[in-house]
Amino acid sequence: MKKARSDELRPEYRREELGRGVRGKYFESYQKGSNLVLLSPDVAKAFSTAEAVNNALRSLLELAQKSVGLTRRSSRRV
Repeated sequence: MKKARSDELRPEYRREELGRGVRGKYFESYQKGSNLVLLSPDVAKAFSTAEAVNNALRSLLELAQKSVGLTRRSSRRV
C-alpha cells in the first residue's frame, strides 16, 4: 500500500469543495476566550485530568491566602 504524502488531499476530497481558507479568521475570538496552559511532561504525569489540576491549584491558592493572613497578623503584634 502506498503511503499518502502529508501535503496531498485524499482522493475523496476535492480542493474546490473545501472553499477558500481565511487566515486568522478566529484569531481575535481565540485571544479573548482562550486560557490554554501547557504542562511540562513531568507535571502532566502527576495529574490525570484537568479537574485534578484545577483542584490542586485551588488548594494552593487557599493555602497561600491563609499564610498571607497569618503573616499580616503576626507583623501587627511586633
